[in-house]
Amino acid sequence: MPAKPAPIDIDPAKAAVIVVDMENDFASEHGLFDHAGVDISGAKAAIPSIQAALAAARRADIRIIYLKMGFQPDLSDLGAEDSVNRVRHLRFGVGQSMQAPDGRTGRFLIRDTWNTDIVPGLEPQAGDVVIYKTRFSGFYETELDATLKEMGIKYLVFTGVTTCICVDSTVRDAMFRDYLCVLLSDCMAEPIGDKLSRSNHEASLLAVEALLGWVSDSRTFVNALRI
Repeated sequence: MPAKPAPIDIDPAKAAVIVVDMENDFASEHGLFDHAGVDISGAKAAIPSIQAALAAARRADIRIIYLKMGFQPDLSDLGAEDSVNRVRHLRFGVGQSMQAPDGRTGRFLIRDTWNTDIVPGLEPQAGDVVIYKTRFSGFYETELDATLKEMGIKYLVFTGVTTCICVDSTVRDAMFRDYLCVLLSDCMAEPIGDKLSRSNHEASLLAVEALLGWVSDSRTFVNALRI
């Protein structure tokens, strides 16, 4: 598959597409980001590209793994009282109640609520794997690594949000574990620094291209699977 810094050969039988945090709280109106005034337009714009990538992956029998940021209702897995993870998330509104668009009572970033449901159009299908996480990296105290090893996965194709936080954190942990990571640049977004001369989205992709893996896009990925 064409990619930067060089083409990469991917064995579909040893590959998985990772969908990072494409849940309502990060990519839908009335979710946590939208409630906090964070621009979700980039995440919404990435949905069609992710749909195309997932459809192509399923046709090629490539495994799909969804990562979802979500905490227990009692916030017992949010971290120590003075931890950055706990303090910053609480300041942002995690755990607060809200009225979900479907009429349910929701709570920001709480498991098994509307808030942590995958956005419409990207819903998991039978055979897909869904893994909750409580930190930015999908590998931190989760079953992700064990699941990938059990499946015999070597290549990870990344989609989701946000590029420089949860995607980046998971990619770095994946590289440290010797997985080969490809980021699909149009299948992710980053609201932090999006008005800078070089956005944090672009900076993260450059770091991956230089040292952590490969960068491509959904059209290239889809076309490669047609060959």
